Amino acid sequence: MRHRRPRRLGDTIVAYLVDRIVSGAYPVDTVLPTEPELCEEFGVSRTVVRESVKLLEAKGLVKAVPGRGTRVLEPVGWNLLDPVVLEAQIRHDSDLRILDDLVNVRAALECDMAAQCARVITPDQAEALTEQANVLAKSLDDPLRYAREDVAFHEMIMIASGNRLGHAIIHGIHAKARLSSQYNGDPRREELAQSLAEHRQIESMILQGDAQGAAAAMRIHILGSWARRRPGVHGELSGGAGSQDTSQ
Repeated sequence: MRHRRPRRLGDTIVAYLVDRIVSGAYPVDTVLPTEPELCEEFGVSRTVVRESVKLLEAKGLVKAVPGRGTRVLEPVGWNLLDPVVLEAQIRHDSDLRILDDLVNVRAALECDMAAQCARVITPDQAEALTEQANVLAKSLDDPLRYAREDVAFHEMIMIASGNRLGHAIIHGIHAKARLSSQYNGDPRREELAQSLAEHRQIESMILQGDAQGAAAAMRIHILGSWARRRPGVHGELSGGAGSQDTSQ
């Protein structure tokens, strides 16, 4: 089937091929279609196809060998911080391993940032954090609004921590996770109320300057939330869990 010509042909070809590789349609160690085949399928020049293959190589998905074709590489080398690769991984995450890993990475980074926030937060930032917690309390009857305000609460902590790299990593991976209904769940009001209590605990530890307490509260919040809303799973997430997080 020949694909329509989009505005940015290379991006569409790359996204399509990434999806095919991640889904297993092109298994590891198999060879991608030849340049002429891809040119015919997408209606593009060899230059566009070659540039697309180079981008796939940069993402760690394939290796082009002259005379031997472009071979799919092992997943261990795929760049999961690349937004196209990560989005495809989450989309095809049938056993939820990628989301499990994502939550654990998020917990590790946000715990550290919560602890740092407790050490360095300014009076103005502390006041804003309390105001945001109050906004969360007013959003319990509106899950969509609660999810947005929840994200803002976490953003405030990450920004106040001063850890720009950690913030950038979380912002990137969390944005892709939130596209998945498997990640978001469908929280009830009582679950949002529990989430609010956990946010209040995080806020309290930060405002008291208790770095260790802030980190512990954040860990319980993130890991415990996923353990409860994870599809088909009840109980603890690998790495430990406590109570629910509805931060989206």
